[in-house]
Amino acid sequence: MTVIVLTNCPAGLRGFLTRWLLEISAGVFVGNPSARIRDVLWTEVQQYADQGRALMAHTDNSEQGYTFRTHDHAWHPVDHEGITLIRRPSENARVTAVIASENGPPVGWSRAAKRRRFGGK
Repeated sequence: MTVIVLTNCPAGLRGFLTRWLLEISAGVFVGNPSARIRDVLWTEVQQYADQGRALMAHTDNSEQGYTFRTHDHAWHPVDHEGITLIRRPSENARVTAVIASENGPPVGWSRAAKRRRFGGK
């Protein structure tokens, strides 16, 4: 089973994918092509996506039973102890870390947490 999700991609690419996959919603394609065809489709998606984003999930002989690939997507697959997870960037976490490092530790942190985070005694 293969699922491809396109966002902000040319209509021609969507038409190309409908040759092998079924478009069940705008930009969402599902089907069961062979591994060879799936790899060719993904190469075409990467080449013709222009400034759009693409995500492909497909069955795999792994512990999870599936894997995924991304193209120009902010979320990236990350292997964590043999399991593939999606890492999603968090703007709030970055802003909080910058503010905390500029102003010292936030009120309410334990002494051990302050030492781990900011060093010192």
